[in-house]
Amino acid sequence: MTDTPRITDSHCHLDFPDFDGQLADVITRAADAGVHRMVTICTKLKNEPTVRAIAEVHAPVFYAAGTHPMSVATEPMASFDTLVALTRHPKMVGIGETGLDYHYTSESAEVQQTSLRLHIAAARDTGLPLIIHARAADDDMARILAEEHRNGAYACVMHCFSSSAALAKAALDLGFYLSMSGITAFPKSDALRDIFANVPLDRVLVETDAPYLAPPPHRGKPNEPAFTTHTARRAAETFGLNYAEFAAQTEANFERLFPKAAL
Repeated sequence: MTDTPRITDSHCHLDFPDFDGQLADVITRAADAGVHRMVTICTKLKNEPTVRAIAEVHAPVFYAAGTHPMSVATEPMASFDTLVALTRHPKMVGIGETGLDYHYTSESAEVQQTSLRLHIAAARDTGLPLIIHARAADDDMARILAEEHRNGAYACVMHCFSSSAALAKAALDLGFYLSMSGITAFPKSDALRDIFANVPLDRVLVETDAPYLAPPPHRGKPNEPAFTTHTARRAAETFGLNYAEFAAQTEANFERLFPKAAL
């Protein structure tokens, strides 16, 4: 274990039913693989107490909270005051995930945009990073992120980035980070890997989005934080680094963006 490079799963969903009754084993397997820290994401604020409890019980786990864009039409609108109040917890380290998803829920585009702006305001006020989900909404996403940034700077990661080179550039131009998920390790993801090959190394994170998007050799199975290493090893090849070098770089990047989770 002492020779295993340490790495962080910057985005997973440990409260999902896939992990019921298994969390201790999942976290142990992560540690054995060198994944010493993870951020579990609350996607509906009514579930925040459950997600918070996971972080409280398990030392390697931190959490973030927000309303997922696919849920905003059916969940109460998150308020600025509620989001800010949640950040007082010592293990609450990010705002979101929030964002825009027009692939599945384009009919709620307007309310998604309202929710996104509320989350941005909370991130700006608290200094915690915003965690963005973006799918099939590149133009609106780039526009809103830039408009809000002109109203006052804030930190942000584009989680599970799999959008266009144009949105990647728009985010990077604002000083944001892009996170590599298992998608970047899929055999047919050459175009996405080409986008990441042009991303500055100091703006890259890695994640699982567990239980979704397991990388090879676990594709088609439930994902878990331990599998961060498979994505990171493939990512290291994209950047022409060995695994230890890439792990060290993403660790530094994570702690710069999520200073509250620095160990």
